[in-house]
Amino acid sequence: MKKHSGRQTRSPWVRVVTVAASILAAIHICASFLWIAPYSAGARALFPGGQEGLSAYMLPLFGQSWSVFAPAPINGDYAISVRAVVEESGAERTTDWVDATAIEVQMLTDNLFPPRAAIQSVELASRFATAWQGLSADHKVILELGYYEGGDWLERLREKLVSYGGQDDVEAYLEKEQQVRRYATQVANAVWGSDVVAVQFQVQRQNVPEFEDRDGVSRSKTRPSPSVYATGWRAPDVAVDQSEDNFSEVFLPLYHRWMSDNESKSRE
Repeated sequence: MKKHSGRQTRSPWVRVVTVAASILAAIHICASFLWIAPYSAGARALFPGGQEGLSAYMLPLFGQSWSVFAPAPINGDYAISVRAVVEESGAERTTDWVDATAIEVQMLTDNLFPPRAAIQSVELASRFATAWQGLSADHKVILELGYYEGGDWLERLREKLVSYGGQDDVEAYLEKEQQVRRYATQVANAVWGSDVVAVQFQVQRQNVPEFEDRDGVSRSKTRPSPSVYATGWRAPDVAVDQSEDNFSEVFLPLYHRWMSDNESKSRE
């Protein structure tokens, strides 16, 4: 009669899954370390695909930043507002501004598991503001002009900006503007329909008062006026893989709730 040691042999599938999970966990930990650590081109080159491969893996789901902690915590709010020129009955009408960020942030309220879509405009606004601040005063004057007519409007805008120097900064800015412009187009199409002739957006940053500057027991203080990073009118821009229907399905109900809340507040 054979004696059994009581030790169970794991099936090959369990071993395969365990090894695969261990490898994936190791890759993720290494990627997170490279992403969080001080930038080093040599270190990031160790990841498959180098910097591009690392960025593609970490963004948008796994991106992390230690800026929420000291010594330089986040100390301001970003927002994107959008308006449009729409064609109605053969005439053009300029809409009111819509606070796209306030609309999205509603997905964070009373939600234990908020979607990442609730902060996409905040992230876009932050990156846009950084690129905008890297431009010269002459560049910023040009950006407030309207560039949306004709198929070559973007190239004309680029040439005008580059004529004032700083080509690398201009290209970095135009990349961020394109991202926000496409987002603004989605907002405009969701709210006002497909007859959008031009879109305009503005990014704002409003600082939070330093803790020691807040007064009284309530620690409250009037917040400073927001900094506005303005642009002129732009042609609508839709990416090839951009789903207008999916965006509208999420954004439009939030917009109607936001409008209803504003109307209720105005009657108080």
